[in-house]
Amino acid sequence: MANGKFKYEGVNSEGRSVQGEIAGKDVRHVKRLLRRKGIRAKKVSAPNPLDIDLGMWMVEKGLAKAFGKAELNRFTRQLSILINAGVPILECMEILAKQEQNPSLKATIKKVMDDVGSGKSLHEGLSSQKGFDKLYCSLVKAGEAAGILDTILVKLSEFMDKQEGIKKKIKGALTYPVIVVLIGIAVVWGLMVFVVPQFVGMLKESGQEIPAVTQFVIDTSNFFQDYTLYMIPGGFVGSILFLNFIRSKDGKVKWDRFTMKSPVFGDIIIKGNLSSFSRTLSTMLSSGVDLLESLEVCIDTVDNTQIQKDLKLVRQAVMKGQSITEPLGRIKYFPPLVNQMVKVGESTGNLDEMLLKVADVFEEETEEAIDNMTKLIEPAILVGLGGMVGTVLIAMYLPIFMAAGGAG
Repeated sequence: MANGKFKYEGVNSEGRSVQGEIAGKDVRHVKRLLRRKGIRAKKVSAPNPLDIDLGMWMVEKGLAKAFGKAELNRFTRQLSILINAGVPILECMEILAKQEQNPSLKATIKKVMDDVGSGKSLHEGLSSQKGFDKLYCSLVKAGEAAGILDTILVKLSEFMDKQEGIKKKIKGALTYPVIVVLIGIAVVWGLMVFVVPQFVGMLKESGQEIPAVTQFVIDTSNFFQDYTLYMIPGGFVGSILFLNFIRSKDGKVKWDRFTMKSPVFGDIIIKGNLSSFSRTLSTMLSSGVDLLESLEVCIDTVDNTQIQKDLKLVRQAVMKGQSITEPLGRIKYFPPLVNQMVKVGESTGNLDEMLLKVADVFEEETEEAIDNMTKLIEPAILVGLGGMVGTVLIAMYLPIFMAAGGAG
């Protein structure tokens, strides 16, 4: 007989009432499995063949889309509200599972509910599921230990909102120039393939001498017409190879170093990552997580491998007994004024509060760098595109003007 999902109610080894679902062949088999887990079953319900959990089925078959940051944030906020209202964790999970529309998150909540029902803590249940990173689970663990889980969840939700906002700004800043350049390439391609050939026909009929600049544009147009069918798949393959390269371990390290040193994007990448690191570290310290564990978790939240490497050296120095300000001061791109702020926070015992201010400083500077980049790149791209279009038009009309001048 195939395994089915049996619902159960019982008492664990600590005398706590537990409930949940467990896979088994029959009721006797399920009771035997529960005894191994230290649970004395009071009630076991056989699965209803008509009661199909479509969401769970989609997840098991790999058809359900994984839940994202927005769904996780909503779950976190709703859980904090229920806990604050005095609802037991198990009941909270049951309520949230029933109302959740995302199949993947719904299935995940049910699995966590089973773990909690079998006597595990919430952070243990979450840590065994995909979608809950080390930072999330560490903060939940700290909240459970301190008895302030609802407060920690609110803080975690606000933190995720802030982090997602920063990431969207940086992503938008890096994407905008690429889109404009692609549009520019499309415009130039259209001119070369559709507009220039019409002028070429007119020039051949007139028998006029073709200037060098006009001949260059005509040759470029011929190149686009002859090789466009090769350029498109070539560009597609090249893009895939490039993406695979920067996703590889060695490729990502080289790409991260290059982007950090780039004159326009480097400042945004550095300050955006340091803002994320400072805010994460502040959130963890204020939640009661010790400095070394906080640093370990925070380093994983940084996207740039070079910055990760530098921050790992900071953690190693702290492990050896140094204050956090000493190794931070050795990072060339970490501003001295900001390092001084961290030093004051460390000496006064308010490191978490000062790191939050540092995060705000870096965030403001990131936004300023994005604005400056937009002001710099936008006119440069427009001038460049205008120059290319203007050159094409002048080159095509130049023989006509020369012919008119000669006739005069």
